[in-house]
Amino acid sequence: MTNPTNAPAGWYDDGNGGQRYWDGQQWTNHTAPASAQTSTLTSPAVATAEKPAIATESTGKKPLNVLGLVALIVAGIGFIFAMVPGAFIIGWIALPIGFILSIVALFLKGSKGLAIAALIVAVVGTIVGFVVFFTTAANSFSDAFGGTDSTVTQPSDDGAETAPDAEAEPGAEAGSRENPVPLGSVISGDEWDVVVNSITLNATDTVAAANEFNDAPADGNVYAVANVTVTYTGPDSSYAAMVGLDYVTAGGEVISTWDSFVIGPEPILDSGELYNGGSTTGNIVFEIPAAGDGVIRVSPGMLADEVFVAVK
Repeated sequence: MTNPTNAPAGWYDDGNGGQRYWDGQQWTNHTAPASAQTSTLTSPAVATAEKPAIATESTGKKPLNVLGLVALIVAGIGFIFAMVPGAFIIGWIALPIGFILSIVALFLKGSKGLAIAALIVAVVGTIVGFVVFFTTAANSFSDAFGGTDSTVTQPSDDGAETAPDAEAEPGAEAGSRENPVPLGSVISGDEWDVVVNSITLNATDTVAAANEFNDAPADGNVYAVANVTVTYTGPDSSYAAMVGLDYVTAGGEVISTWDSFVIGPEPILDSGELYNGGSTTGNIVFEIPAAGDGVIRVSPGMLADEVFVAVK
């Protein structure tokens, strides 16, 4: 193979039946079969390089499902507003939109996680919205129409129960905050009888002993434990959770048993289902001011009039 004189760069016969590339100054190591066409315009790197293959292997990461993300955000907004009584109409609008978007997102390419999460949030939010709506409607109905009458039968000194004496406290109706009925009174609604058997106003040590994970009450507060009996007197069956039990301080603050997440001493009052004549007795816990100068508010049914029970 001879060196071409003043030959331009290109492919030339190498004398062995093949082609070798001359870069204009010297022979290079780039070779090609004899059938390759000689070109002075193509570099050996380009001529011999293989066309890069289009990557077909998946990187393992699916693209973001944008519609699923939008559905999750809309459903989340709807869930939040569905829990706000004064604004649940926004929730009722956003939740169906989030639900529809999540269904559509499930059929699109990309990750399904956001779409599934949006679907779950939309369904749960709708359930919560129904509960809040009907609870609010029931309370509004009760406020507008006064609810159903609640009657009180107070215990007498000889153990027999007697009806409250309206003349005993002429300044206030028996069962009001100003004139609460005594412990042991039977408070009856259309479907429930409720008796607050006893209350221990400073049961902090008892509550602490009931479960080692119970938090201590806030400064200035104590745990009070009330023992309550709930009896169902209506048709078929219902749930004891329909009975309302709260503590109202002298300043008017309403304290629910759910305000403090502690486990009280056994037996714990069951909120489950009862048939006619069924009864459950157990303890409930309130975190109350140490003064203990409030009353217990009892509602023997969702729409029943509330009755106040003295704690001392």
